[in-house]
Amino acid sequence: MVKPADTKTAASRKAPKGTRSAAETEKIRAALSSRRDELTVEHSQTLTEITVLQRDRFTDSAGDDQADTGTKTFEREQEISLANSILDRISQVERALERLDEGGYGWCERCGNPIPVERLAAFPSATLCVTCKQLEERR
Repeated sequence: MVKPADTKTAASRKAPKGTRSAAETEKIRAALSSRRDELTVEHSQTLTEITVLQRDRFTDSAGDDQADTGTKTFEREQEISLANSILDRISQVERALERLDEGGYGWCERCGNPIPVERLAAFPSATLCVTCKQLEERR
């Protein structure tokens, strides 16, 4: 006889709370907040650099041929991509802070198992355990 499938997903299951002390939680919060602040400064600096480069490119475009124009466009797209990447990392850190407030930080969003401390040390905003992340990357 076939058992009915569990209709609850790992995301809807609550991770066990109280497995970390208040001091540990504050240490994690401080590290994540510090990382968010660093990324915010980096993003501001990147936007400033993009603005300056755009202004320089605009005033120094006389006599450009198609190759020069293409190169400048490619460089601009790379710079914008870098700025967007920094914004994505800021969002990941903010999501980690939200998970910390909710009590789900350190627990896999897919399977509900704890994320190894080593993984969190290397990638503090991780939301998936190693196994689930490997499965996601194979798809």
